[in-house]
Amino acid sequence: MKESDLTTEPIAQNLIKLISNVCFSVFVFTVLIFTVIAVTYQPPDPWLESAPALTKLLTQTENATFKIDGSILNTGEDLALTPVSPPVNSTETVTEATIEKSEEIIGNLTVNSSSIDCDELKIVNCSDPRVLVAVERFNLKVFKSIVFLEYETPVNGSKLDECDVSWRFRNKKEKSWRRYRDFRRFKFGFGENCTYKVFHTSGWHSGVNARRPRIKPSSRGGGRRDPEINDTIPTLGSQINFRRGKYLYYSRGGDYCKGMNQYMWSFLCGLGEAMYLNRTFVMDLSLCLSSSYSTKGKDEEGKDFRFYFDFEHLKETASIVEEGEFLRDWKKWNRLHSKRKVPVRKVKTHKVSPLQLSKDKSTIIWRQFDAPEPENYWYRVCEGQASKYIERPWHSLWKSKRLMNIVSEISGKMDWDFDAVHVVRGEKAQNKKLWPHLDADTWPDAILTKLKGMVQPWRNLYVATNERFYNYFDKFRSQYKVHLLDDYSYLWGNKSEWYNETSLLNNGKPVEFDGYMRVAIDTEVFIRGKARVETFYNLTADCKDGINTC
Repeated sequence: MKESDLTTEPIAQNLIKLISNVCFSVFVFTVLIFTVIAVTYQPPDPWLESAPALTKLLTQTENATFKIDGSILNTGEDLALTPVSPPVNSTETVTEATIEKSEEIIGNLTVNSSSIDCDELKIVNCSDPRVLVAVERFNLKVFKSIVFLEYETPVNGSKLDECDVSWRFRNKKEKSWRRYRDFRRFKFGFGENCTYKVFHTSGWHSGVNARRPRIKPSSRGGGRRDPEINDTIPTLGSQINFRRGKYLYYSRGGDYCKGMNQYMWSFLCGLGEAMYLNRTFVMDLSLCLSSSYSTKGKDEEGKDFRFYFDFEHLKETASIVEEGEFLRDWKKWNRLHSKRKVPVRKVKTHKVSPLQLSKDKSTIIWRQFDAPEPENYWYRVCEGQASKYIERPWHSLWKSKRLMNIVSEISGKMDWDFDAVHVVRGEKAQNKKLWPHLDADTWPDAILTKLKGMVQPWRNLYVATNERFYNYFDKFRSQYKVHLLDDYSYLWGNKSEWYNETSLLNNGKPVEFDGYMRVAIDTEVFIRGKARVETFYNLTADCKDGINTC
């Protein structure tokens, strides 16, 4: 054997070994990096993100099994990235600058302290503009989470030194432009130079003399209607108007009686297609409440859309017609014009895309969903290529103003100064396979331990929860001023405004305050808390959607 062979062979072998070791090291290092990313990464919560994030999550669901957490229910006003722009004719916000401007205007009314003794002013003149200025300045200082929009002239209270004042406002954490009303009783004294000074204010809706009278309806039901809610059903008017219109009509599909999240996802698909096609959407106001929200444990048909959502806002932001009105006009036209019946395009499969219908001249495009599940789900229309050009109009779907009035009352009772904890229990706490630690982590002692590091003692603490045992959170009361939804049951009891107004919508029959309404209100009050403690981000390490889904 030659000497050169003895020297070159080990070098070649060593080189191969070196290359193999380097490649293996790179492989191990890559696996390590991906492992670290997989363990530490947490995807954004779509319910607390924007509408595009929500859309991205739901479009990943190709079947009808909606696994989204039903204990938090967000609608369009919660998903907006920025507050919705107010109407053109909206009222100017009351700020320190507007107050100073008012003071300049009424400066010539300032009391001359050298000629008048403040003791002579024991009787407060509630119509004096300086009284309102004092109230406006006091409210700005005390209620920092509120945007004040307009005040009405103060009126006399029950005593000589009291005035009742009414104003409109919105909460800074609500992204809609909807306005709410409060009226409170203020006790006055006098500061320097006999200027009015607020010494004390009573609680939410205490200024009863400043309350606007409700409109008493003529229909049966015995209630009084909120004049700021207009959810009457619009009509098409004349037969000529009906014939000139272009309509998109969805027949009832497999989404009926599914969860409310799937209802919203499918409804907004249909509404989005109507907007894309520049057509009026034919809308069925009758809903089926899923058994998951029913106190009776079964699906309940015949629920009114207006119990849950803001129909007035929907009418203002989308072209819609109620199904009953539409069908009556359609039948009437065909009866009166038997030789010139309304042109109809029937579409029997969701696979016919909105793009294929964009040039259709028919008066009515009628999508029929007669196929078996899941082919008969409305939202299937917006899958695939259609998802690239059909935008779901989340901005059109807000929660009912009547439910939001209850949210404002609960928040107002706590003077908008409270913290909140969201405690998920129920079926998830019982399912140890998917949520092995949730039950123990949401035990009162465990929650209280976590709260002590996040919420200051003796703060107002609102507990949003699906735990049905009222006394479950009693241990919290040694540390906090605890508030639960059931503490405010009088707001939907048989003497409440909500009860009277929903009964009017229901032909005089009482409406049950159901599980969806509870979750909707819990969601909105929780959002308004200053410090917010989440179940799946603060109380437990379990994943929100079950094991290995974080």
